[in-house]
Amino acid sequence: MLAIFFIISLTILVLFFLKNLSLIRQFALSSAGIILVLACGLVATFDTNQYFFQHLITCPLGTDSLNIIYIFGLDGISVYFFFLSCFLIFLCLLFIWEEPLFREQAINLFLIELFLLLIFSALDLFVFYVFFEAVLIPMFIIIGVWGSRERKVRAVYLFFFYTLCGSVLMLISILYIYSEVGTLNLEYLIAWDFTKKEQIFLWLTFFFSFASKIPMFPFHIWLPEAHVEAPTVGSVLLAGILLKLGVYGFLRFSFLLFPEASLFFAPLVYVLSILGVIYASLTAIRQTDMKKIIAYSSVAHMNMVTLGIFSFNIIGTEGALVQSLSHGFVAGGIFFLIGMLYTRYHSRFIYYYGGVVHTMPIFSSFFLLFTLANIALPGTSSFVGEFLLLIGIYKNSVVTCIFSALGVILSGAYSLWLYNRIIFGNLKINYTIAFLDLSKREFVILLPILFFILIIGIYPSIFTSYFHISAQQICLWQ
Repeated sequence: MLAIFFIISLTILVLFFLKNLSLIRQFALSSAGIILVLACGLVATFDTNQYFFQHLITCPLGTDSLNIIYIFGLDGISVYFFFLSCFLIFLCLLFIWEEPLFREQAINLFLIELFLLLIFSALDLFVFYVFFEAVLIPMFIIIGVWGSRERKVRAVYLFFFYTLCGSVLMLISILYIYSEVGTLNLEYLIAWDFTKKEQIFLWLTFFFSFASKIPMFPFHIWLPEAHVEAPTVGSVLLAGILLKLGVYGFLRFSFLLFPEASLFFAPLVYVLSILGVIYASLTAIRQTDMKKIIAYSSVAHMNMVTLGIFSFNIIGTEGALVQSLSHGFVAGGIFFLIGMLYTRYHSRFIYYYGGVVHTMPIFSSFFLLFTLANIALPGTSSFVGEFLLLIGIYKNSVVTCIFSALGVILSGAYSLWLYNRIIFGNLKINYTIAFLDLSKREFVILLPILFFILIIGIYPSIFTSYFHISAQQICLWQ
């Protein structure tokens, strides 16, 4: 893991000084490939039979007045988010291969990768908070500078405002915890017995921060705006990884540090999540921008994930993790496909499209497979995640499960409607006849995403075996 951090830091430094564009592209993609291979090595060498954190890195910063220890490690939950981050960053670099400002975008992508990997491996609450906020900076630049329309400034400020304001409350709680406990080490804090009043106050402040990242209803306003204005790689990273920070925060901190408060506020989470699932699904049906449809779809799916993790049973928790991982692949793949359309036709409005199957049959085939994955067709990764989620939610509350199932039905409505309008119908000769199908580079981007969607759907135990023990320990802690 230390080698990965070193390579990313070195790559960022070298990219500042390289001048030749061809060399910059080759160096950046090679570095991302090496990082991905090392991340796969971490997954391959991970011991699935142990709950304890593995691949530990310890950097003490201890004085008489300051007790902060930079500890980084991976457990069964974080190891796959670690891999997902490296995987999507590699594909994003491949997607922007022909961009004239490749170096500037690559530097921001590597910064995002570095901050994400530090977030998913940090075992100190202060270190987690620092990088939890730092990841906003390169994402702010990507949306604000390379966004597609004039509203990008408004969108990026919404994104920054919503996520930062919630996190300021978390910072106050972190300072309080440090003043009371004297350390912010996660393993030490887990053993600390906070009073119920302390747990309620601290849980609420953490909740506002994590709920804004997921985003839960009504903290979701920034997401559709940010997705529409962001470039393709920005949308892929938002949907694929950044939305998972809230889920990871709930599992890693809120559940383990404040178990009584998590149970106390569970009804509030159920209500907000159900409203999020139904509202986002109904709103997605009436959208005319392709990105907004998938953005609201992400809100609905991630609120389903929240219901799963607050079901407080092993099936719901594992379902939430599988669905989070699946959503990273499925939503990332769909945003790549929309980005490929946008580079050809420079529009995302559905009314300009129709009969694309006649001019882009390979594209249409990929779009069909990703659409079926988005509606949780059996054999795809989303089916496994949503099936486990609904079982876990049902064991906790039948009424909540019924309302959650509405989201599955509505998902089929807006996903198939989107596919039908773009792929079938009359060919819009004035807009879509003059361009070719997927290039080899675009095909290479989509194929590995599809591979993981199918392999999780066909043989999910390969993945669930990694986080089974970690999820079990979280549920037992409750």
